[in-house]
Amino acid sequence: MKFWILLLFLGFGLAANAQEVEHEGVKYEVKGKAIFQDGKDVTNTLSEEKKQQLLSKIEKAKAEFENAEAARKKVEKEQKKAEKEIKKAEKAQKKAEKAQKKAEKELKQKQKAQDNFEKATKKLQQNQKKYEKLKSKGKLSPNDEEKWLKKLEGYREDLEKAKKKLSKS
Repeated sequence: MKFWILLLFLGFGLAANAQEVEHEGVKYEVKGKAIFQDGKDVTNTLSEEKKQQLLSKIEKAKAEFENAEAARKKVEKEQKKAEKEIKKAEKAQKKAEKAQKKAEKELKQKQKAQDNFEKATKKLQQNQKKYEKLKSKGKLSPNDEEKWLKKLEGYREDLEKAKKKLSKS
């Protein structure tokens, strides 16, 4: 990445100085087709060969600048693509985390439904056993027996609710 930044600044540096050319130790400034030396137009005094050399240096510098600019744009494009990929990966990760939380929640609900079912079954069995024991000993009056039957019916209803919830989850 540092290389590309350096290349970018080098390209801007060349662009800023692209109009100035040093040839054989003498600095020339080129504006369009006119060539200046120390602010004086020397286009007509230079030989055609020298003019061509100066102009070719300018063209070469422009080409280097354009190559640097193209490389910068390419790097920029690749960086944007990489950023998009990162965002896409982050989005996929969030989606996966959300799905995992949902699965954990469902598992927790199933476990709770299972626990409730087991608890209701145990309560019904214990109370039924107690009712049978009291009934067999003859310690239940008709009113008590009616209360016990209502109580057992309530436990059966609880068991059915727990069974329905368990089957839903």
